[in-house]
Amino acid sequence: MSLVLQKLTLVRISAAEWIRYSLLWRCLSPLRSWRQHSAILQWGTELSVCVLSILFEIAPFVATNYIGLVQIGGAGLWLLLTLSEDAPQPYRISPVHALLGLYWLFAALSTVLSPVRREALSGLIELTLYLITFALLERTVRSERWRSWLITVYLFAAFVVTLYGIRQWFFGAEALATWVDPDSSMANTTRVYSYLGNPNLLASYLLPAVPFSLSAVFAWRNWGAKLLAAVMFLANAICIVLTFSRGGLMALVMALALSGALLLYWILPRLPKFWQVWAFPVLIGGGTVLLAIAILAVAPLRERVLSIFISRKDSSNNFRINVWDAVKEMIRDRPLTGIGPGHDAFNKIYPLYQRPKFSALSAYSIYLEHLVEYGVFGFTCFIALLVTLFQQGWVRIQALRQTSSPSGLWLIASLAGMAGLLAQGIFDTVWYRPQVFTLWWLMAAIVTSYFVPRLEESRVEG
Repeated sequence: MSLVLQKLTLVRISAAEWIRYSLLWRCLSPLRSWRQHSAILQWGTELSVCVLSILFEIAPFVATNYIGLVQIGGAGLWLLLTLSEDAPQPYRISPVHALLGLYWLFAALSTVLSPVRREALSGLIELTLYLITFALLERTVRSERWRSWLITVYLFAAFVVTLYGIRQWFFGAEALATWVDPDSSMANTTRVYSYLGNPNLLASYLLPAVPFSLSAVFAWRNWGAKLLAAVMFLANAICIVLTFSRGGLMALVMALALSGALLLYWILPRLPKFWQVWAFPVLIGGGTVLLAIAILAVAPLRERVLSIFISRKDSSNNFRINVWDAVKEMIRDRPLTGIGPGHDAFNKIYPLYQRPKFSALSAYSIYLEHLVEYGVFGFTCFIALLVTLFQQGWVRIQALRQTSSPSGLWLIASLAGMAGLLAQGIFDTVWYRPQVFTLWWLMAAIVTSYFVPRLEESRVEG
């Protein structure tokens, strides 16, 4: 009876065995034969690295349409490589992969049930493209060599963006939009935006570079490279401060706090006994004092921080509160499946709920955005995905710490960068912009790439 139940529930059938005997696998045999004799596809991994390198090199400097074209090329490459595998590989289906599949299904359900299906379908296609980009990234960064390469490509692109942003601070930059309340004392303060055209977007784009460059100080072996990483770290952090983006500043604090805590945990066993006891209290106390000094000493920074707590008296706060009130009504009317994914669907429905003179292109919170687009089902899946990513990352950090593997430093940076973007996402939705969203999926792919299936883990332990 037990054997029958196992067969009915497919417990005893592995993914590799199912693929080997599936009709689809047999139909793809000509494609596999072609790949075996293709000189180009023999370099499939290298081709993936080239496409992804181009993606991260051009992202902050070109229009979003060009970023989409590179993503489409990457998606086609991933599909070709996946369908033409030489043999059925026991593909590592991690909990993250499973939740992403469920996440896409909820997005598809929201699209089918959306009152604006055409617009929602456009959003679903965009989401699918990003998920395939994640799949290509995860496949590529399993290699420690290519993981380090892609991180380095991003760090140098971000450094160019940072240097131009700092230059704007010294030589001035024309505000391309009303980013500061004209009645506030910051009305004439320069908020840098570099090549991104928006201070909030710039802060979000540079945010992952802060923990990545900090980890590079420890991971890069050459002393010249370590010095360069330290310069990158300081420059990136300073440029984020010069955006005077409140969400960006909050995200920077979050990313630095988590990155510092995890790096200290990483090196703790190698410290003297005194510091093993007092390192964390010193880190917390010192960080708090430095933050307080910065806020008290820099008047524009103090002004921006204090404006968080004055509610509707700040025009930006007032605007967001009015948008959130309208979004809450949208969620109330379609709580389970939402209005469908994408900004096109939001822009179609929001005008029916908006307050007079408070038009908006998004919900100004990635959490409210998930609720309004995907409903409770999709939002719950999203939260489960976040919990799983951080849980899996923490488990692997503990394992890699025992072997002092330097690759664990990139895992620490990825978790800190994601935490920072999620903190900024409480009050903003630049997370969805291609320049930032691709970085989110890079960090998610890095965390997922460390996943070790139970079978392999038991072999290592044995």
